[in-house]
Amino acid sequence: MQSDQQVPEPAERGAVIPIVRARLGQELREYYPEVVFLEIDSRLGRVVERLSGALDAAEAEGQVRAGFKDALIGALPRLRRYALALTHPDLAQADDLVQTALLRAWEHRRGLPPGGSLVAWLFTVLRAAFVDGRRGGRPEALGGAATPAGSPGQEAGQEAGQEAGPDPRDLRTALDRLDPAQREALLLIVVEGLSYESAAAIIGCPSGTVKSRVSRARERLAAELGRA
Repeated sequence: MQSDQQVPEPAERGAVIPIVRARLGQELREYYPEVVFLEIDSRLGRVVERLSGALDAAEAEGQVRAGFKDALIGALPRLRRYALALTHPDLAQADDLVQTALLRAWEHRRGLPPGGSLVAWLFTVLRAAFVDGRRGGRPEALGGAATPAGSPGQEAGQEAGQEAGPDPRDLRTALDRLDPAQREALLLIVVEGLSYESAAAIIGCPSGTVKSRVSRARERLAAELGRA
Protein backbone atom coordinates (compact mmCIF):
# COMPACT_ATOMS: atom_id res chain seq x y z
CA MET A 1 0.00 0.00 0.00
CA GLN A 2 1.48 3.30 -1.05
CA SER A 3 1.51 6.29 1.25
CA ASP A 4 -0.39 9.39 0.19
CA GLN A 5 2.46 11.51 1.41
CA GLN A 6 4.76 12.45 -1.42
CA VAL A 7 8.47 12.05 -0.90
CA PRO A 8 10.42 14.99 -2.35
CA GLU A 9 12.51 14.19 -5.36
CA PRO A 10 16.28 14.71 -4.91
CA ALA A 11 16.11 18.05 -6.70
CA GLU A 12 13.29 19.17 -4.42
CA ARG A 13 15.18 18.10 -1.31
CA GLY A 14 18.14 20.08 -2.54
CA ALA A 15 15.93 23.15 -2.82
CA VAL A 16 14.63 22.67 0.73
CA ILE A 17 18.08 22.58 2.34
CA PRO A 18 18.79 26.36 1.95
CA ILE A 19 15.39 27.11 3.49
CA VAL A 20 16.16 24.89 6.48
CA ARG A 21 19.56 26.49 6.90
CA ALA A 22 18.12 30.00 6.67
CA ARG A 23 15.54 29.18 9.34
CA LEU A 24 18.16 27.71 11.63
CA GLY A 25 20.34 30.75 11.07
CA GLN A 26 17.55 33.09 12.11
CA GLU A 27 16.78 31.00 15.18
CA LEU A 28 20.44 30.97 16.21
CA ARG A 29 20.74 34.75 15.83
CA GLU A 30 17.66 35.14 18.04
CA TYR A 31 19.02 32.61 20.53
CA TYR A 32 22.40 34.38 20.74
CA PRO A 33 21.40 38.07 21.01
CA GLU A 34 24.03 40.76 21.35
CA VAL A 35 24.76 41.56 25.00
CA VAL A 36 23.88 45.24 24.88
CA PHE A 37 23.16 46.25 28.48
CA LEU A 38 26.27 47.37 30.35
CA GLU A 39 26.26 48.70 33.88
CA ILE A 40 28.17 51.97 33.98
CA ASP A 41 29.48 51.24 37.49
CA SER A 42 30.81 47.81 36.51
CA ARG A 43 34.51 47.29 35.93
CA LEU A 44 33.99 46.95 32.17
CA GLY A 45 31.66 49.96 32.20
CA ARG A 46 34.34 52.11 33.81
CA VAL A 47 36.96 50.87 31.35
CA VAL A 48 34.69 51.69 28.41
CA GLU A 49 34.02 55.16 29.80
CA ARG A 50 37.74 55.93 30.17
CA LEU A 51 38.50 54.39 26.78
CA SER A 52 35.79 56.47 25.15
CA GLY A 53 37.30 59.68 26.50
CA ALA A 54 40.80 58.66 25.43
CA LEU A 55 39.57 57.83 21.93
CA ASP A 56 37.86 61.21 21.62
CA ALA A 57 41.15 62.90 22.45
CA ALA A 58 43.09 60.62 20.10
CA GLU A 59 40.75 61.36 17.19
CA ALA A 60 40.94 65.11 17.88
CA GLU A 61 44.73 64.92 17.77
CA GLY A 62 44.74 62.77 14.62
CA GLN A 63 46.26 59.77 16.37
CA VAL A 64 43.54 57.47 15.07
CA ARG A 65 41.40 57.62 11.94
CA ALA A 66 37.98 59.21 12.05
CA GLY A 67 35.30 56.74 13.09
CA PHE A 68 37.68 54.43 14.93
CA LYS A 69 36.00 55.09 18.27
CA ASP A 70 32.53 54.39 16.86
CA ALA A 71 33.74 51.16 15.26
CA LEU A 72 35.49 49.93 18.41
CA ILE A 73 32.74 50.82 20.88
CA GLY A 74 30.13 49.65 18.39
CA ALA A 75 31.69 46.18 18.42
CA LEU A 76 31.19 45.88 22.18
CA PRO A 77 27.83 44.01 22.12
CA ARG A 78 29.20 41.44 19.65
CA LEU A 79 32.38 41.01 21.66
CA ARG A 80 30.38 40.37 24.81
CA ARG A 81 28.16 37.86 23.01
CA TYR A 82 31.14 35.88 21.74
CA ALA A 83 32.92 36.09 25.09
CA LEU A 84 29.83 34.87 26.93
CA ALA A 85 29.49 31.97 24.51
CA LEU A 86 33.05 31.02 25.44
CA THR A 87 32.74 31.44 29.20
CA HIS A 88 29.05 30.67 29.84
CA PRO A 89 27.63 31.19 32.35
CA ASP A 90 30.37 33.45 33.77
CA LEU A 91 29.53 36.96 32.56
CA ALA A 92 32.26 38.48 34.75
CA GLN A 93 34.91 36.35 33.05
CA ALA A 94 33.41 37.21 29.66
CA ASP A 95 33.68 40.91 30.41
CA ASP A 96 37.29 40.44 31.51
CA LEU A 97 38.01 38.97 28.06
CA VAL A 98 36.26 41.90 26.39
CA GLN A 99 38.29 44.33 28.49
CA THR A 100 41.49 42.61 27.38
CA ALA A 101 40.47 42.91 23.72
CA LEU A 102 39.55 46.61 24.07
CA LEU A 103 42.80 47.48 25.83
CA ARG A 104 44.81 45.62 23.21
CA ALA A 105 42.94 47.62 20.56
CA TRP A 106 43.96 50.82 22.33
CA GLU A 107 47.58 49.72 22.45
CA HIS A 108 47.55 48.98 18.71
CA ARG A 109 45.20 51.82 17.73
CA ARG A 110 47.48 53.32 15.10
CA GLY A 111 47.69 50.22 12.92
CA LEU A 112 44.41 48.37 13.30
CA PRO A 113 42.38 47.40 10.22
CA PRO A 114 39.06 49.13 9.46
CA GLY A 115 35.50 47.78 9.25
CA GLY A 116 34.79 44.10 9.59
CA SER A 117 38.49 43.33 9.77
CA LEU A 118 38.60 45.18 13.09
CA VAL A 119 35.90 42.92 14.53
CA ALA A 120 37.76 39.83 13.35
CA TRP A 121 40.96 41.17 14.94
CA LEU A 122 39.14 41.78 18.22
CA PHE A 123 37.65 38.28 18.16
CA THR A 124 41.10 36.82 17.60
CA VAL A 125 42.54 38.67 20.59
CA LEU A 126 39.56 37.72 22.76
CA ARG A 127 39.76 34.05 21.85
CA ALA A 128 43.51 33.95 22.41
CA ALA A 129 43.01 35.43 25.88
CA PHE A 130 40.37 32.79 26.60
CA VAL A 131 42.60 29.93 25.45
CA ASP A 132 45.54 31.28 27.47
CA GLY A 133 43.33 31.43 30.55
CA ARG A 134 42.21 27.82 30.13
CA ARG A 135 45.61 26.24 29.60
CA GLY A 136 46.05 23.40 32.01
CA GLY A 137 42.29 22.86 32.24
CA ARG A 138 39.83 21.09 29.98
CA PRO A 139 40.76 21.29 26.28
CA GLU A 140 37.18 22.01 25.21
CA ALA A 141 37.10 25.12 23.01
CA LEU A 142 33.61 26.19 24.05
CA GLY A 143 31.62 25.42 27.14
CA GLY A 144 27.93 24.62 26.95
CA ALA A 145 25.65 26.62 24.72
CA ALA A 146 25.23 30.09 26.13
CA THR A 147 21.82 31.43 27.02
CA PRO A 148 22.34 35.20 27.17
CA ALA A 149 19.68 37.51 28.54
CA GLY A 150 17.04 38.10 25.94
CA SER A 151 16.99 34.56 24.58
CA PRO A 152 13.77 33.77 22.72
CA GLY A 153 11.01 32.09 24.59
CA GLN A 154 7.79 32.93 26.34
CA GLU A 155 8.21 36.66 26.91
CA ALA A 156 6.40 38.45 29.71
CA GLY A 157 3.92 40.15 27.41
CA GLN A 158 3.42 37.30 25.00
CA GLU A 159 -0.13 36.03 24.69
CA ALA A 160 -0.83 32.38 25.32
CA GLY A 161 -1.02 30.44 22.11
CA GLN A 162 0.99 33.00 20.16
CA GLU A 163 3.58 31.37 17.93
CA ALA A 164 6.97 31.80 19.58
CA GLY A 165 9.23 29.72 17.38
CA PRO A 166 11.21 26.71 18.62
CA ASP A 167 11.38 25.86 22.29
CA PRO A 168 14.68 27.39 23.51
CA ARG A 169 15.23 24.31 25.67
CA ASP A 170 15.18 22.10 22.58
CA LEU A 171 17.62 24.39 20.79
CA ARG A 172 19.91 24.56 23.81
CA THR A 173 19.91 20.77 24.12
CA ALA A 174 20.73 20.40 20.43
CA LEU A 175 23.55 22.95 20.70
CA ASP A 176 24.95 21.23 23.78
CA ARG A 177 25.20 17.99 21.83
CA LEU A 178 27.28 19.56 19.09
CA ASP A 179 31.00 19.04 19.02
CA PRO A 180 32.48 22.18 20.68
CA ALA A 181 34.54 23.00 17.61
CA GLN A 182 31.45 22.75 15.41
CA ARG A 183 29.49 24.97 17.78
CA GLU A 184 32.17 27.65 17.74
CA ALA A 185 32.41 27.61 13.94
CA LEU A 186 28.62 27.86 13.69
CA LEU A 187 28.60 30.84 16.04
CA LEU A 188 31.25 32.74 14.10
CA ILE A 189 29.78 32.07 10.65
CA VAL A 190 26.02 31.96 11.17
CA VAL A 191 25.56 34.27 14.14
CA GLU A 192 28.46 36.72 13.75
CA GLY A 193 28.34 36.68 9.96
CA LEU A 194 32.11 36.38 9.51
CA SER A 195 33.66 34.94 6.38
CA TYR A 196 35.10 31.43 6.46
CA GLU A 197 38.56 32.93 6.03
CA SER A 198 38.10 35.30 8.99
CA ALA A 199 36.69 32.55 11.19
CA ALA A 200 39.57 30.27 10.23
CA ALA A 201 42.08 32.95 11.21
CA ILE A 202 40.37 33.41 14.57
CA ILE A 203 40.21 29.69 15.35
CA GLY A 204 43.59 28.90 13.83
CA CYS A 205 42.65 26.28 11.23
CA PRO A 206 42.13 26.07 7.44
CA SER A 207 38.96 27.67 6.04
CA GLY A 208 37.96 24.28 4.60
CA THR A 209 37.89 22.90 8.13
CA VAL A 210 35.56 25.69 9.20
CA LYS A 211 33.24 24.98 6.26
CA SER A 212 33.13 21.31 7.17
CA ARG A 213 32.39 22.05 10.83
CA VAL A 214 29.59 24.48 9.97
CA SER A 215 28.04 22.07 7.48
CA ARG A 216 28.07 19.20 9.97
CA ALA A 217 26.71 21.42 12.73
CA ARG A 218 23.82 22.57 10.54
CA GLU A 219 22.99 19.02 9.54
CA ARG A 220 23.08 17.87 13.16
CA LEU A 221 20.87 20.71 14.35
CA ALA A 222 18.38 20.17 11.53
CA ALA A 223 18.14 16.50 12.49
CA GLU A 224 17.89 17.21 16.21
CA LEU A 225 15.12 19.77 15.71
CA GLY A 226 13.20 17.64 13.24
CA ARG A 227 14.07 19.73 10.22
CA ALA A 228 15.99 17.13 8.24
